[in-house]
Amino acid sequence: MELSLNQATVKNLTLEQATGLCLRHEIPAIGLWRDRVAELGLARAAAAVHAAGLHVSSLCRGGFFTHADPQARAAALADNRVAVAEAAELGADVLVLVSGGLVPGSRDLGLARRMVADAIGDLVPFAQELGVRLGIEALHPMFCADRCVLSRLGDAVDLARPFPAEVVGVVVDTYHVWWDSQLAGQIDDARGRIACFQLADWVEPLPADPLLGRGHLGDGCIDLAQITAQVLAAGYRGHAEVEIFSQQVWDAPADETAATVRRRFRDQLGGL
Repeated sequence: MELSLNQATVKNLTLEQATGLCLRHEIPAIGLWRDRVAELGLARAAAAVHAAGLHVSSLCRGGFFTHADPQARAAALADNRVAVAEAAELGADVLVLVSGGLVPGSRDLGLARRMVADAIGDLVPFAQELGVRLGIEALHPMFCADRCVLSRLGDAVDLARPFPAEVVGVVVDTYHVWWDSQLAGQIDDARGRIACFQLADWVEPLPADPLLGRGHLGDGCIDLAQITAQVLAAGYRGHAEVEIFSQQVWDAPADETAATVRRRFRDQLGGL
């Protein structure tokens, strides 16, 4: 399993700066974010990444399907088609999908999940046509209301199962799924469908914005080696993306962050 640096870990850098950082620190792959791609322009972004010889392990993100207004739902689906086309142009392994939270004005969790399932079903033929794999991500339950109504890896697997595994897979993000006592079985159920593996640690105390409660590998309480071994046992052979949302990490010099990412990846997971 080779290392990838997700752009979110060095969010203050432009795409070109991030690719240069990966080259300096011999990190062979990068996970891209659509806003940074848009800043440079899709064609120039694709050219920059490929000229650097970097593998694109993911594109973040699509999704956010749960809108009450039909026009808003249609706009979200249209934007997701654009994201699929971007992933194809960039040669990304997967387009990461974050489903969206509860429908505005509703407490109906089942309705929101049905909307997500319907939207993914609508998106699949276009993704299949362009050769893009969709990766459904489950987020920690504290984000259920506003970001993602899929809270367990098993929820994502259930949504992916009706579709060919090469078209719809799932994302295993340690920060979001580590807490689940049934995780080992869910990873095994995801065999053949793990499209992306993301790493970050859970640090305490959580900051005021829990979205930023991630730390470098080894700084928190997640058994990263155990989860990684389970993902490997389930047949995953892609890159391991380090994706850290943390103000402290963002405030550090980018070269220091990249060096720490490499060192911790080696120290925490080098024996696997």
